Amino acid sequence: MKKIIIIFTGGTICMKKDENNASVVSMTGEDILKLTPGLDKIAMIDFLNFSMIPGPHMTPEKMFELSKLISEKVEKEGYDGVVVTHGTDSLEETAYLVDLTYRGSKPVVFMGAMKSSSELGWDGAVNLVDAVNTVISREALNRGVMVVMNREIHSASQVTKTNTRTLDTFKSMDFGPIGYVENNHVYFYYNYIKRQYIPAENIDSNVELVKCACGMDDRILRFIVESGSHGIIIEGMGRGNIPPKMVSGVEYALSKDIPVVLVSRCIAGKVLDDYGYGGAGRELIEKGVILGDNLPGQKARIKLIVSLGFTRNVDKIKDVFEKGYY
Repeated sequence: MKKIIIIFTGGTICMKKDENNASVVSMTGEDILKLTPGLDKIAMIDFLNFSMIPGPHMTPEKMFELSKLISEKVEKEGYDGVVVTHGTDSLEETAYLVDLTYRGSKPVVFMGAMKSSSELGWDGAVNLVDAVNTVISREALNRGVMVVMNREIHSASQVTKTNTRTLDTFKSMDFGPIGYVENNHVYFYYNYIKRQYIPAENIDSNVELVKCACGMDDRILRFIVESGSHGIIIEGMGRGNIPPKMVSGVEYALSKDIPVVLVSRCIAGKVLDDYGYGGAGRELIEKGVILGDNLPGQKARIKLIVSLGFTRNVDKIKDVFEKGYY
């Protein structure tokens, strides 16, 4: 029987309704395990209460601390895998940061819940059981960090939260889930092999995210630069295009050696240099903007946060994003 550790960080899975009928974090790992019987028949399980916070209270610094803890549990303490319970609002960001900074072959699975334990149909227990079954699966090795929710298995690099309330909120928009769990059996469709490791010893969370909309100008970008930010993510329109009045702000950032990464505000698809008009992707690339592939803005920010912890060289950061190596 495999030995795994469950790390509890908080989130809706740890919540109950208070006297005002509002969901608040109120359960520890012990409490959740009591509500999820039968786990001891699947694996030898230890647990650790890392934090008891809602998803929006998570920070990149806590994410990086968690990543180092996961590596320690696997490499030094010999666990066969790790399950992390997490608030769904920021689950994809933490899972992706860990995926970028965890080099091990043993599986790491993130999961959470969309309903608190006070609500009918609490999904915390089934998601936790599915996560444990996934992490002990022989086929889960060398797949990087995964997210298990609503009986589906997703790669951390591809999954995103798409709906504010439904149980099937986590989706991989471009490629779909890599597998699923049914009747305690784990089935994988394919292996998403585009896994990337960044050997960052630190991180730099002084990175801002700007979403483009019609008619925007360069004021926000100039403020970001002048306030001392170290990196900028721009969620452009469509294939990766921005309003022309924003271009001077991009130029200003680049003149200060601040990396600017371009992604799309669309929920699927990658950015490319298909268009050649003012503010379009081709012009931005020629000026030195970095392409963020198919990452949503929040995940591109995580990648830049980790990249800046590894190097300040803009050319190397460009290689990390566009070539997958440094």
